[in-house]
Amino acid sequence: MTLSIAIAGAAGRMGQAIAAAAGADPRFSIAGGTERAQALGALCGFALSTDAAAAAANAQVWIDFTTPAATLDALNALSSTPVRVAIIGTTGLTPAQEQQVAAHATRIAIVRSGNFSLGVNLLAALVRQAAKALGPEWDIEITEAHHRRKVDAPSGTALLLGEAAAKGRGAALADVRLPAREGITGARPEGGIGFAVVRGGGIVGEHTVAFAAEREVLTLSHQALDRAVFADGALAAAAWAAAKPPGLYSMADVLGL
Repeated sequence: MTLSIAIAGAAGRMGQAIAAAAGADPRFSIAGGTERAQALGALCGFALSTDAAAAAANAQVWIDFTTPAATLDALNALSSTPVRVAIIGTTGLTPAQEQQVAAHATRIAIVRSGNFSLGVNLLAALVRQAAKALGPEWDIEITEAHHRRKVDAPSGTALLLGEAAAKGRGAALADVRLPAREGITGARPEGGIGFAVVRGGGIVGEHTVAFAAEREVLTLSHQALDRAVFADGALAAAAWAAAKPPGLYSMADVLGL
């Protein structure tokens, strides 16, 4: 039996990647999608609407890589639809918005991740393991690079990696995250996790986690070459979550990490 999906922002870069991946996968059919009014004429091969409830009227799964406000509006609207699974790849949510997403997980299964790539989620597992093994004298620096159109920084993936590193050290990221550096910053405090951001051109996504000691540096990295890796991961998460009860899940749950 196929799973019917509705795609938020279906005419955008990620929306098109998800539609292409779903169209080539016999496990899925596309029931509809949303777009802004000015993009409703886009050729997607399925009906587009500005209204999430209308787009998902015949869908079991909602896939959303849009903006925080649009994602929350859509989750509210989905209560009147047959959707029972939501795959949320939206980044830049505030802690309060994260709590709102979690509240919806009491009625549907939600897989929420800053990155749906298999490689990135394996990287996060390795980062957590390395952080647990190495002491606070090993400085942790996370560098990420994305295309010029990305609006949030650090990326959701960089924060995912930061959370993995902090968890490996038994800490919350909020307690060990270092502020952005500019001007006379003083010496680096021990045990902190720093972030550096690059924006330019059409970079799909590059992430590096460096563990730096006085005499050696360990570097773990990942480079995305095509947005299709995120679409493939989102569909894998959808297929997995379709058999799960309501709850908030991560890609680590999907992959059994």
